[in-house]
Amino acid sequence: MAAVTASLVKELREKTDAPMMECKKALTEADGDLAKAEEILRVKLGSKARKASSRITAEGIVAVHISPDGKTAALLEVNCETDFVAKNPDFLALANQAAELVVEKNPADIQALSALPLGEGTVESARVDLVGRIGENLSLRRFARLEAKGKLVSYIHGGAKIGALVDVVGGDASLGKDLAMHIAASKPAALGVGDVPIELIESERRVATEKAKESGKPEAMIEKIVEGSVAKFLREVALLGQIFVKSEDGKQTVEQLLKSRGASVAGFCFYVVGEGLEKRANDFAAEVAAQAAAATPTA
Repeated sequence: MAAVTASLVKELREKTDAPMMECKKALTEADGDLAKAEEILRVKLGSKARKASSRITAEGIVAVHISPDGKTAALLEVNCETDFVAKNPDFLALANQAAELVVEKNPADIQALSALPLGEGTVESARVDLVGRIGENLSLRRFARLEAKGKLVSYIHGGAKIGALVDVVGGDASLGKDLAMHIAASKPAALGVGDVPIELIESERRVATEKAKESGKPEAMIEKIVEGSVAKFLREVALLGQIFVKSEDGKQTVEQLLKSRGASVAGFCFYVVGEGLEKRANDFAAEVAAQAAAATPTA
């Protein structure tokens, strides 16, 4: 049996907000498998675990750049250790410059982006220089690049903690902005039901099956209950099936909105800063006190 370490328990607790002992039990049952343990907690705790799993767990920003002709755009996540540095002008400048390079040069990955020329050196040398000046680790984590079939619209929310891009064919500028805001708020996993990754569907099916069994429902009903749960899940995570956040009657889906405006979505992407990363759990006051003590001459 795999060892259930304190760090594993802590990571599962931060992802699910479940009680510490429940996390330990789930990890023990899952033989240390974090993903399986999360599924076990979702069976026991309902949807709370899934909702909490998107909690922001690192600092930084999402930078966006759209080309002057509006045909290409990029989202870039750049991480740092503290929210204070995420507001630093030099940090913001590096993020914005790197996002612009993603649009202009179309690098294959973060490594290729880091090697691109910037100023008197490269993106990587600029990052290293900034680390030296700020005294905090910085990293370019991921980027997405979209080429427009229609019109590209962006939305940045919460001090650049969430960024969304959407490619809208037809409609007007207000529709594009509304859709980008919806994506940032609702965080869809795919455009349509048929685009939802199979691993997400299978995970949901396993959770629904276990919940149905634990509820004591007759065996003959379980399959129908499970398929109903999966269908509901797909509507919730596919953009077109989601209820539009600004729907006046609380019923209009994004697909219905698009149809009423003679428009469609060709593609989208969004990032939440720190999603899936573990936040540094330093006590800021204690850190300042420690630094002050270290700087005080001893007798």
